[in-house]
Amino acid sequence: MPKPSHREKILTEGLRVVHERGFAGASVRDIVQAAGVPQGSFTNHFASKEAFGLEVLDLYYARGSALIRETLRNDSLPPLQRLGAYIDATKSRLNQNGMRNGCLYGNFTAEASDHSEVLRLRLVEIFSDVQASFAYCLRAAIEAGELSPNLDCDEIAAFIVSSLQGANLLAKAERSPVPVERFKQILFSIVLR
Repeated sequence: MPKPSHREKILTEGLRVVHERGFAGASVRDIVQAAGVPQGSFTNHFASKEAFGLEVLDLYYARGSALIRETLRNDSLPPLQRLGAYIDATKSRLNQNGMRNGCLYGNFTAEASDHSEVLRLRLVEIFSDVQASFAYCLRAAIEAGELSPNLDCDEIAAFIVSSLQGANLLAKAERSPVPVERFKQILFSIVLR
């Protein structure tokens, strides 16, 4: 009888460990200990730590995509309400552990993109997709009459992605939701006014 696969357990627990300790700070030993599996299980399922990192990013992205579908791309809600709900959900997710872990995308960008072209390119793809979802929501807001038709949705979406990532990093450093709250307040009161 074949041995049960530990792949999903390694990925799920590995995501948690990498999010807490960072990609460079989380050793394979840390990951398999958290998953409660033998170290050989890691090499049975992942060709390298970089390959594992790609799958961790994709798992995190799948969870983030669910939030995007519930908010930014949820056509049953008013567009600006969707945008606010996405930012609030992001802040809430960051606050689950006292802002200590930050956003995995930002963490990977800061520590892994200089050392792995594969991870860097995957992050660029993810950020591009997230940006497209913000642009979609902003276009819906224009169509609903919530925003000026002169708004450059692609540029504002790029601004939102980069600014929210910066706010997430500051929230992590300060262990406070204030940077994300400040970003949201300025976005709605000045940028999208």
